[in-house]
Amino acid sequence: MLPEPIARQLTEESIAFVKRSGLVAERLEPGHVCLRMPLEGNRNHIGSMYAGALFTLAEIPGGALFLTSFDSQRFYPVVKELNLRFRRPATTDIRVEARLSAADIERLQNEAAEQGKSEFVLELALTDDTGEIVAESRGLYQLRTR
Repeated sequence: MLPEPIARQLTEESIAFVKRSGLVAERLEPGHVCLRMPLEGNRNHIGSMYAGALFTLAEIPGGALFLTSFDSQRFYPVVKELNLRFRRPATTDIRVEARLSAADIERLQNEAAEQGKSEFVLELALTDDTGEIVAESRGLYQLRTR
């Protein structure tokens, strides 16, 4: 687990594309992250949020949870699959929250330590400023040993 300021910097700035998008890590705690993608700078040709920005917001929580919950000296994360279902145009900033329980974190670390890898699924809802779901994602991630 990295200290919150380092996890924030890595989440927001270590990937150039993410940095350019303006993604903000609003909460980074062990087992719990909340991220926000600003509409400004991420609009498409019709004025709603660009699909690539929404995809980025759906994918990054797996890495952010890794930074806050796992030992980066022993493990690293890989996204194996991500599906995104668009439900309505995103016309405000968009948020996503992701959680892993302490029991899941422990299980994943133990399994990865024993087998070299361990998989987990994140099913997330991307919501607008009114709380309406604009997209839903399902990501398959893998924790691997170094």
